[in-house]
Amino acid sequence: MTKLTGKERSEALASLAGWSEVEGRDAIRKEFKFRNFSEAFGFMARVALAAEKMDHHPEWSNVYDRVDIVLSSHDIGGVSERDIKLAAKIEKLAGAKSA
Repeated sequence: MTKLTGKERSEALASLAGWSEVEGRDAIRKEFKFRNFSEAFGFMARVALAAEKMDHHPEWSNVYDRVDIVLSSHDIGGVSERDIKLAAKIEKLAGAKSA
């Protein structure tokens, strides 16, 4: 697994609506907004199962109806194709639930 170059990352992010680079880090993030805590927590449970299957776990936080997710491959110190694949899975699980 290797870190994506600037061009590779830009191209990958172009295919992921709402995902952006984290300022000051080699990571990507997105905030999702739901109707209530129950929907947000259910989403987190579905993401947790997908992440566990990939053996790749997000950094995240939840406050009521919002879930903020940061992805980075810590073992290589930056964004990899694995992060992009997990972001794409997260998008499918969320539908159009982004803030």
